[in-house]
Amino acid sequence: MIKADLESQGTRDLSNVQALILFNIGEEELSMGELTNRGYYLGSNVSYNIKKMIENGYMTQHRSPHDRRSFYVRATDKGLAVYARISTLFDEHTAQLEQGQLDEAGLDAANETLRLVQSFWSAASIPSRALASA
Repeated sequence: MIKADLESQGTRDLSNVQALILFNIGEEELSMGELTNRGYYLGSNVSYNIKKMIENGYMTQHRSPHDRRSFYVRATDKGLAVYARISTLFDEHTAQLEQGQLDEAGLDAANETLRLVQSFWSAASIPSRALASA
């Protein structure tokens, strides 16, 4: 959904993962450690994505005045525009869901089913000999 929106806007220098990182940061200023600790981005290289967003003008970074090893990041105006666009997109989808056939109970059931599928796939990805020795 995010990828389709980015493509329809002609945004080619931002991936859907990077857009989601921008959305989750929003108007806040976070350290790289805080961003990583939130755990939203498992399976993606947060440092690489932040670096690319800085290079493409979506984010800025600065060193912590208290710990020179730490960096803080925040969205630029260009990044905040993406944040606003995704926020609007999510609000529109929420409104559509409220008017549609999916209610909260249906969404809860779908989420539980997806959790079970994820759990199955995670267990299935462990080699059978590793399970036997556990």
